[in-house]
Amino acid sequence: MTSKKVWFITGAGRGLGIDIAKATLAAGHAVVATGRDPSKLTAALGNEENLLAAKLDVTRTDDVQAAVDAAIAKFGRIDVLVNNASNFHAGFFEELSPDQVRDQIETLLFGPMNVTRAVLPSMRRQRAGLVLTISSTAGLVGGMFCSAYAAAKFGVEGWMESLAPEIAPFGIKTMLVEPGFFRTELLTPGSTTYAKPSIGDYAQRTKETVAAWTGMDGEQSGDPVKLAGALVTLAGLDEPPVRFAAGADAVQTFEAKAHALLAQANAHRDLSSSLAHGDA
Repeated sequence: MTSKKVWFITGAGRGLGIDIAKATLAAGHAVVATGRDPSKLTAALGNEENLLAAKLDVTRTDDVQAAVDAAIAKFGRIDVLVNNASNFHAGFFEELSPDQVRDQIETLLFGPMNVTRAVLPSMRRQRAGLVLTISSTAGLVGGMFCSAYAAAKFGVEGWMESLAPEIAPFGIKTMLVEPGFFRTELLTPGSTTYAKPSIGDYAQRTKETVAAWTGMDGEQSGDPVKLAGALVTLAGLDEPPVRFAAGADAVQTFEAKAHALLAQANAHRDLSSSLAHGDA
């Protein structure tokens, strides 16, 4: 790939997406910034020669194809795809409605699948590209109140791990990014939908959890501007990392998960290893 690349960024109208788009433009790259409301994109990013603002709802395949076609028509190629669009349905599993769970998975898993499926043909033709997908530490470790979100992010992790060897022969690389807590808009009312309380057994913990997360909004330790700059740097490497732990808390999550898996593998090692045909 040339030093000037064409980035296609989903969810670029707010939060981390804006910061990624700004950092990419500042580094001299071309950006296709996409979101549900193109006017918000231009309001946030201005009008630049290297910028194309395109309407995109990642759950609508017609939107996806139109945005990809517009990107290639303007810039001739797509070098880096950033799957960033996100929302958050929070709550105890029993209180999350089936529609909320489906919406979560449609946006966080099927959405990036839709966009990636549309971008890959052009990357295969040019025999180069990077699919950079924003996952989460919730894609490595599940947690209370995050069952739908974690289910979608765990799906993203498995999908990207499986996709990587399929597209590697065409010179296309993948990178998963697992942020910890960053001061983005994820916990704002515009991004987070809480399950409607309906079961008394969960009421007290729901009240405490919502209060804690509401109080955390705007106080998270991670700086999304710094994360955006780090992603531009990593995407420029000849060999981007397969996974990037974004934030000191993410590093701790990686380490804790690795230790937990080792402990679980060893806990019943003899029994686990005695299940083949012919074992006594």
